[in-house]
Amino acid sequence: MNMSSLSIDRPVMATVISIVIVLFGYIGFRSLGLREYPSVDPPIVSVSTSYTGAAADVIESQITEPLEESINGIAGIRSLSSTCSDGRSNIRVEFELGIDLEAAANDVREKVSQAQRLLPPDADPPIVAKSDANSNPIMSITVQSNRRNLMQLSEFANNVMKERIQTIPGISNIRIWGEKRYAIRIKMDPTKLTAYSLTPLDVRNALQRQNLELPSGRIEGYRTELTIRTEGRLFTPEEFSNIVLREAAGATILLSDVADVDLEAQNTRSILRGNNVIPMVGVAITPLPGANYIDIADRVYDRVNEIKKDLPKDIILDYAFDGTTSIRKAITEVEETLILAFGLVVLVIFLFLRNWRTTLIPVIAIPISLLGAFFIMYVFNFSINILTLLGIVLATGLVVDDAIVVMENIYRRIEDGQKPHEAAHEGSKEIYFAIISTSITLIIVFLPIVFLQGLTGRLFREFGVTVAGSILISMIVSLTLTPMMCARFLKHQKHGFIYNYTERFFVGMTNLYNRTLKGFMRFRGVSWLITVLAAFGIYTLLQVIPTELAPMEDKSNLRIQMTAPEGTSYEMMDRYVLEVLKMVDTLPEKRAIIAVTAPGFSGSGASNSGFVSINLKQPEDRVRTQDELAKYLMPKISQLNYARSLVTQEQTISTDRRSGGLPVQFVIQAPNFDDLKRVLPKFMEEAAKNPAFAITDLDLKFNKPELRLEIDRERARKLNLNVRDIAETLQLYYAGQRYGYFIKDSKQYEVIGEAARIYRDDPRDLASLYVRNSLGELIPMSNVVKLIEQSSPPQLFRFNRYLSATVSAGLNPGYTIGQGIEAMEEIGRNVLDESFQTTLTGTSKDFKESSGGVMFAFILALALVYLTLAAQFESFFDPLIIMFTVPLALVGALLTLWWFGHTLNIFSQIGIIVLVGIVTKNGILIVEFANQKMEEGMDAYEAAIESATLRLRPILMTSIATILGVLPIALALGAASTSRIPMGVAIIGGLSFSLILTLYVIPAIYTFFNRKKSVKHESIAVAE
Repeated sequence: MNMSSLSIDRPVMATVISIVIVLFGYIGFRSLGLREYPSVDPPIVSVSTSYTGAAADVIESQITEPLEESINGIAGIRSLSSTCSDGRSNIRVEFELGIDLEAAANDVREKVSQAQRLLPPDADPPIVAKSDANSNPIMSITVQSNRRNLMQLSEFANNVMKERIQTIPGISNIRIWGEKRYAIRIKMDPTKLTAYSLTPLDVRNALQRQNLELPSGRIEGYRTELTIRTEGRLFTPEEFSNIVLREAAGATILLSDVADVDLEAQNTRSILRGNNVIPMVGVAITPLPGANYIDIADRVYDRVNEIKKDLPKDIILDYAFDGTTSIRKAITEVEETLILAFGLVVLVIFLFLRNWRTTLIPVIAIPISLLGAFFIMYVFNFSINILTLLGIVLATGLVVDDAIVVMENIYRRIEDGQKPHEAAHEGSKEIYFAIISTSITLIIVFLPIVFLQGLTGRLFREFGVTVAGSILISMIVSLTLTPMMCARFLKHQKHGFIYNYTERFFVGMTNLYNRTLKGFMRFRGVSWLITVLAAFGIYTLLQVIPTELAPMEDKSNLRIQMTAPEGTSYEMMDRYVLEVLKMVDTLPEKRAIIAVTAPGFSGSGASNSGFVSINLKQPEDRVRTQDELAKYLMPKISQLNYARSLVTQEQTISTDRRSGGLPVQFVIQAPNFDDLKRVLPKFMEEAAKNPAFAITDLDLKFNKPELRLEIDRERARKLNLNVRDIAETLQLYYAGQRYGYFIKDSKQYEVIGEAARIYRDDPRDLASLYVRNSLGELIPMSNVVKLIEQSSPPQLFRFNRYLSATVSAGLNPGYTIGQGIEAMEEIGRNVLDESFQTTLTGTSKDFKESSGGVMFAFILALALVYLTLAAQFESFFDPLIIMFTVPLALVGALLTLWWFGHTLNIFSQIGIIVLVGIVTKNGILIVEFANQKMEEGMDAYEAAIESATLRLRPILMTSIATILGVLPIALALGAASTSRIPMGVAIIGGLSFSLILTLYVIPAIYTFFNRKKSVKHESIAVAE
């Protein structure tokens, strides 16, 4: 007794099985997280080290190189890249997907600790963080006030906003954009210091002696114990001004005699502005890789509402942008698509059956199977995201197939006069093997996807397991609940007028198909020609259809990245950013703007950089699209020709958000810096001329102006000076060194010493400096140093231990990322010699890896489907017949993609792989029934026509149900759903094309593979 017969005899058991599936599915649904896409963020650990005042090449050799050498020995590293800029080293360690982030971070910390003894003693300790130092925040809160200055706003943002929000789970770090932390600035006058025979070293030493608090011990009496506390800390600028530097001949020299001491901002070289060009402070929230963005945003909103209850009246909190808005919109659109797909599937079943009772039986399988899929998602620790919901949408048309086939076979027997109970037993038994075969075949298609690695594997895995799980549950429901309900609720009844009237159409359609199939069978050799033409069409279309990772979506966000010539001052750069901001502020489509001049979190802290982030109104609230606005802004901003500005859009799917939205990322690696400097101008010239690229950019620059001081060592020795004396004096005057700390409102802030601005705004100011020698004499700096003006790179980049430069490019309309990468590789072959190595990074690397992975998955899926069918049919020939449906579907899918102007991308490739499983179902139904007819005594010719004719209605019903289930995806009207359209188009095109041809080609090919039992017929009578 099979499962169906047992369920028919034990209806309560069949019902309980379905109830348990629904119950566990609901529990799973309530427990799942919510995000835009599956977690494709690789485990990334960043190591940041500050060495104030050091040049980029010093940072590279003394900090980055020893740290990289130590870190490089860790297992599982995918890429190791670093940026060396003035005063700062950023190392980015990207691990393979699947590596545990905690373990990776601990490994990096251990290696960094081992290398720390090799670093300069006055460099800050390296900071190891479980996140990319350049990762993008998901939301930003602005803090404004009409009464407080930016230092007071920064204090509020740090002490209230940051401390209250950073306890939310899933947050990696919180940055304060435009932060102005308190600092006491000691602005020294070199002339006065010299007049008093003092140097900046004397000032620093005096501060260290007189501004400290050491534990002083305790008084231990026999009855009482007292702690001794020495009040040695200074708290205000006035207290610092009264520090005694020297007492000589009855005269006391105070700090105020040689310097101005003020409470100012620690960072005076960065500012943030928002709407209406108002300076403000931003609280930017960056998530951990793999965190639930929606959950983080919801908790942030709740926490901010709590803060607002105790908010001072003059402070205004607002949201500059919320990256989860597009995620919520996309999820909502997919949910609406799901409801629409369900309605269309129910409608097509009803139109075929024209009876609510018969329609209800297969329709019940849909919610049970889909709810059950949520439990499978929960077991595999997936999330509710666009791809898992797309899997649910696709499954809406698939899960009903098995129930339709079972119910239709039982219903046909009842219509022929059998009793419902008997028809249910025999009908389910007849179809039992075909149901298992088709379901297992569909599930097998997704097996290769589960084992794919990298970005493709992460994206496809959740989709594939979700669809496969829902199909598995639908098979169980179709073999248990469906036959039981057929036996209980179906009965032979007199049909109404509508049924009888429409039945003529279905009978006529069946008869027409029967006659045309017989006619085709007389020329059945044409089926081979059709198959060959399909294979040729596949090859041709693959050459002409462009490829990309994913179509660009309208995420209501644009970013303008600005870079001025090297050596541009902060004030000049801020003036340019203001001009851009005023232009952008007039856009009617904008919702909120954030502009940052010299963003210190960009890795470089360069004064010649800035960005404007434009958060747009939702697509339905504006006329122009995101892409149209980007194209409108680019020529407008180009008219402001002082700096170079790029208007970029965020890539739909990417594991690397550092590229600023430019899709093509080509890395050139060289053994030494001179080789890079030699070839890069020619490479950039060729890239700029290439028609594929709209804009090109290079991260490595060579033209930052700098002053090089050459020390006359022999003369210095004679004057009793050493190199350290000279270097330390310059550092204390010009590097903005930390001289100590002070406490304000229980928070610790820095004391910064430097020469006053008027004494460090001209290279000639160096000549007025004096250095103390070992005899205590002051020696003019100009006696021992020579000034040389030159240019050097502001930043040095390394990729996998090699010196590197990354060429980024935006694409012209009509070109895809695949064509862009090919163009870069072609330029590389023509310009670079054998000593150079090239690789890809960012979106380009994701695309390249995904292309190879999908091809592997597709070939393996074909092989597994064939082997599974061979095992089920106990034949190596019958599966070959069924596999002929695949080229017919593929050519249809590719032809439809080409006709409608879509690309081969992750979504269309998902559709094509799914198509393999869907179209083989139709072939299985025909071949399985034909085999049964041959066992009853028919020859192959008769059996092929008989089975194809009898299976016409369920094949049409299941195929049209699947097509209509996917139709809402293909017709998606939402701005955020454009990337998913190719998936729907591929499935509908392939299924429609193969449906028509399969109904003729498969019966014909069946007779060729069963030639020994085939006989020629001039006329064949087919029993209705």
